[in-house]
Amino acid sequence: MLLMLVSLLCCVASAEACLQCDRRIRLLHEDFVLSAPTVDDQIEMKKICDHAYVTYRDTSRERKGVIDPTTLYRARTEYQSEFDHFLKTEHTGSVTFEAIQILEKGRKILEKHLDTFTRDGLCPNKCGLLKRRVMDCFSCRYKIYICPSPSGQQDCGEYLVQTEEGGQAMLNCFLPWHRLLLGKPEYHYSWAPGLPGPKKLKESDFQALVVTDDSSVVLNQLNMDEQGTYRCSLRGQNGTVFYRVTFLLTVTPLPDQTHRPVITLPALPHGYNYSPFQPTAGLLVPVIAMVTALGLAASVGLTVVLGMIMSQRRAAGETRRKRKEGKHVQNLV
Repeated sequence: MLLMLVSLLCCVASAEACLQCDRRIRLLHEDFVLSAPTVDDQIEMKKICDHAYVTYRDTSRERKGVIDPTTLYRARTEYQSEFDHFLKTEHTGSVTFEAIQILEKGRKILEKHLDTFTRDGLCPNKCGLLKRRVMDCFSCRYKIYICPSPSGQQDCGEYLVQTEEGGQAMLNCFLPWHRLLLGKPEYHYSWAPGLPGPKKLKESDFQALVVTDDSSVVLNQLNMDEQGTYRCSLRGQNGTVFYRVTFLLTVTPLPDQTHRPVITLPALPHGYNYSPFQPTAGLLVPVIAMVTALGLAASVGLTVVLGMIMSQRRAAGETRRKRKEGKHVQNLV
């Protein structure tokens, strides 16, 4: 009963610190307490665990008191490796003193990873609003942590985009911290037509373009009428704006094409009306008569030739017939 009580107390205390929110670490500490050779040693080990958990809680509290699953995994992996090495090492000194050393090393590992997380990973948004899911280091339960915009606004600047007429432009408003947002936020693209300028635009000036899960859109075959102020807003399902950025798009016209000069022929002399492409009426009549005569002569010639060919064929056929009849008479004789 005493061993069960010691194990239970250690387990309950361990649920109040970030490092012990991991089940593998809890089991590791439970086995460590129960491995003490005597009951007195186990009770002493329990006191050491209790004190270590107090230092772990203080370390967490000084660093926002929250942790994300990735940071917890890194701290647990490093601490478990150190603990396994400690158990495999032959101990010649006091067991309690060595236990204090390994648990203190766990606190330093937790401190190192929490420092990195709170400095670089907890609120990576340099602008915009971030609502993310983290683990509370005291209850070991997940909760929502809000990272407000450092500037107090969700507007994250303007970008100049320029392209030629007929070209394309890609608008992309993705930032890595967008992956940490809870739910399924969507990117809302809108635009206000007209050449971008210093004039401050109102919400009613913008027209909706597209709502998409993708952070980027591509505008193809742009013309002068499509230049304007484009805006991308990252919004939650309830309409909360987490992030907004503006693109000032200008479309430059294509340069004028160089045309070859039209060559003008000199005028014909006065009274000279002949043109091979536009024959006069006096020349047209003889040409038609000549063409007609040539056509008739060709027809007559063709008829005569065909008649001679047919006569020759009939004569040749008659000769062959007479020869066959003569041979037949000789055979009868």
